[in-house]
Amino acid sequence: MEIEKDLLRPLQKHKGLEIWLLFLLLILSVAFYGYFIQLRDGLGVTGMRDFVSWGMYIGNFVFFVAVSLVGMLISSVLSLLDLEWSKPISRIAEIIALAFVMSAGLVIVFDMGRPDRLLNVIIHGRIQSPIVWDITVITTYIAISFLLYFLPLLPDIAILRKNLTNIPKWQKFLYKILSFNWKNNPEQRMLLHKAIKILAILIVPVALAIHTVTSWLFAATLRPAWDSTIFGPYFVSGAFVAGSAIVILAMYFFRNNFQLKNYLTDKHFDKMGKLLVLTSLLYLYFNINEYLVPFYKMRSHEAHVLHDLFAGRFAIMFWLVQIFGLIIPTILLIFKKMRKPKILTFISLIVLICAFFKRYLIVVPTMQHPHLPIQNVPENFEIYSPTGIEIAVTIGTVAIALLLMTIFAKLFPVISIWETREHFSKNEKIE
Repeated sequence: MEIEKDLLRPLQKHKGLEIWLLFLLLILSVAFYGYFIQLRDGLGVTGMRDFVSWGMYIGNFVFFVAVSLVGMLISSVLSLLDLEWSKPISRIAEIIALAFVMSAGLVIVFDMGRPDRLLNVIIHGRIQSPIVWDITVITTYIAISFLLYFLPLLPDIAILRKNLTNIPKWQKFLYKILSFNWKNNPEQRMLLHKAIKILAILIVPVALAIHTVTSWLFAATLRPAWDSTIFGPYFVSGAFVAGSAIVILAMYFFRNNFQLKNYLTDKHFDKMGKLLVLTSLLYLYFNINEYLVPFYKMRSHEAHVLHDLFAGRFAIMFWLVQIFGLIIPTILLIFKKMRKPKILTFISLIVLICAFFKRYLIVVPTMQHPHLPIQNVPENFEIYSPTGIEIAVTIGTVAIALLLMTIFAKLFPVISIWETREHFSKNEKIE
């Protein structure tokens, strides 16, 4: 069948895969060497000090958690709304969600001075601590995301077990175990549909909780610019922007490198471009809310942070992020010509880069403006800048997420075979 041939082809051909894996492993080796130095010598090798105790690592953690929310948005919300165009994209969104939320957990470990004490958070954790809530919802989200990714794979794994013959023995054994003796009978299909629907409903509150609780880690701290009640929806709306952007990037990569132009069409890019506009407008509203209210009150400590952002040391980064990461993309993507695959992918790349630096701006400026004055300390305690080790480890965490995505994409189809079959069985045509 042509569908099976098209969607199984990427699993059999590995053009450039070895070079890509070697590149990722090279980055990881540098990152782990940097982390070894940090583990050996302590957090003093980073730019973090007594006042700025959160830096690039925590900004990266917030970014990874944000990106992971796209699994809920596309494979759950859009699926429950029965939007047919979202089905070829849903598995891609779940791959991204699972890879980035798993990497987010590692980022927290890299940020700890004593990772050997991580178990104490679970053993001696207090319910009053937002950190305990964060660990709980992240673990739950990983579990549900895994199930939401794996269960729809069952019929496809049975197809892989049957049709892929020219593969290593370990891969055949893997497919045999993971197929769980799938027979594709009516009872199994009915049970699968019910399970997927239940998980799609369950993941919505968990996904909203994961980024809302992350925002509470900031909002529950009495710091200027963080002492806000809008941080929950503000973080969630920003997550949808970053998540939509990275899905578009992944779609473009799989469309061209996996030869899936008949399944990831211009229509899908157009729809994702519209979704990016919608989420950007929502995020723009919360951005205005975030700065307008403290600007109107102009309390002394808030004023210092706002000055640093609008006209001080962070002004260039701040305005670049707001203009090129939010305002200009929103205006451009209103026009249909800008929602074509190539230009949309370029715009999404800019949005994603700006989304990363936006998380940096959420963390660092506030940390540099505590309520108590900074005095009688060295200059490097007052001003934070990430060191080479922090940058290397941060790039390494991105490489881990990309490595996980690569493994998922090369072992299993990135577009559901059985759902695509159902789509054709309804006499509908992939546009």
